[in-house]
This record gives sequence, C-alpha cells and structure tokens, in this order.
Amino acid sequence: MQKNKASLPNIVEFEDVGLRYGQGPEVLKDIRFSLAPGSFHFLTGESGAGKTSLLSLMYLANSPTRGRLSLFDTDVNEENRKKFPEIRRNIGVVFQDFRLLDHLTAQENVALPLRVMGIKELEIKRHVNELLSWVGLEDHINAKPPTLAGGQKQRVAIARALINRPKLLLADEPTGNVDDRIATRLLRLFIELNKIGTTVVIATHNEGLIERFPFPRIHLSSGRLKILPSAKMSGIK
Repeated sequence: MQKNKASLPNIVEFEDVGLRYGQGPEVLKDIRFSLAPGSFHFLTGESGAGKTSLLSLMYLANSPTRGRLSLFDTDVNEENRKKFPEIRRNIGVVFQDFRLLDHLTAQENVALPLRVMGIKELEIKRHVNELLSWVGLEDHINAKPPTLAGGQKQRVAIARALINRPKLLLADEPTGNVDDRIATRLLRLFIELNKIGTTVVIATHNEGLIERFPFPRIHLSSGRLKILPSAKMSGIK
C-alpha cells in the first residue's frame, strides 16, 4: 500500500541554520523551515539575499556554520561525508553556470546521471532523446555546448537535472536565459515532474511566472527567511 504523503518524513528540514564563508559575516541567519514530500516552491529575493547559498546547503556543496540540516530524514551534520554522494544521487540541480562538459554532446551530457546508475544504453538513448525533444532541442542532440546559445545550454542543463527523476530538484534561475514561451514550457515540465512526487525548489526573479503559477514562496531578505504561502497551495511548515 502506498504511504500517504502526510505520513512521510520531510524532504528538507532547517533548524536555526546559519552560514558564513570564512571569517566573514553570516550570509544566512537563523533559517528554519521544512519541505514536505511532493511540494513545489519558488525561492525569491533580491540579488545577494542568499538564494544561491541556501540552495548550496540543500545539495551539500556547503555545510551549515551552525544549526541543524536534514535531507531525506538524514541529519547531514552527523552523517559521514563519504555518504554524501549517495544522498546527492537523489538531488537534481540546475546551476546558473550550466556546468556542462564541452567535449560531450547534448545527448551525452544529459545521459551522464543514467550511466552512473548503470542503466542500459538503449533505454538511456530513448529517455534522453524524449527529454531533449520536450525542451525543444530535438535538432541539437549531437551538438556540443560550445556551439549552443546560452538558452540552449540552459535547457541541456535542465534536461540533465531531470533525467533520473530526482526526489528533490533545485533550480537556480532556470528560466533566466530563455524567452517567456520556453520559460512557461520549462515550468510545466517541472510541474509534471512534481506531480509524480519530486519536491521542487526554483530560485527566480521572474515575477510573471510567479504570478502565473501560484506556488508558495520561500523569500530571503538580507539572509533571513520569510514564508509567503500561496492562497491555492501550501507545502511548507
């Protein structure tokens, strides 16, 4: 029998988390929130508010300076760092700087997570080509990143993050380099992934998308978090 989402542990939990780089001031201060399984949230705030830093904690690129962070019911403060790669396999990340491998084609870049998982090549090719077609790159499957425009690279990066249906998807300005038509198409792709159970957090400045898709907001201001729930949806506690 499938468990009710409400009975499942939270995907992410922050308890009074602070983050500073080196001896500098805290860039995140007293962060406290949790994300329920299958929830969808926008992450908003002015440039420099701490959005990228918050995402970096959620995909384990950084560790809290203080406080408690839990991912998939695992306290990362107490977990052996050797287990981090196993935790990260449940997380899809879309970076602002794409982080594609220039010597690989679009198809090969997107296929990487599936190859790591040991999926058969025939199945990899089918899934990768379907997803690249969905993001509008069916004519660029064999293109390498240096030959692609910024918006096309962004879509390759998004496809790579989605290909293994992660439990948690984190996207840092995923629509920043595409037009409104493609941005809407990509948001609908994120929503479809969310419908099958993936928890989604999207950092964005695009107020049009935020208004069109009324999901709750995690809002950061000067390193502090405010919760701005939608009237229609709420998954943040």
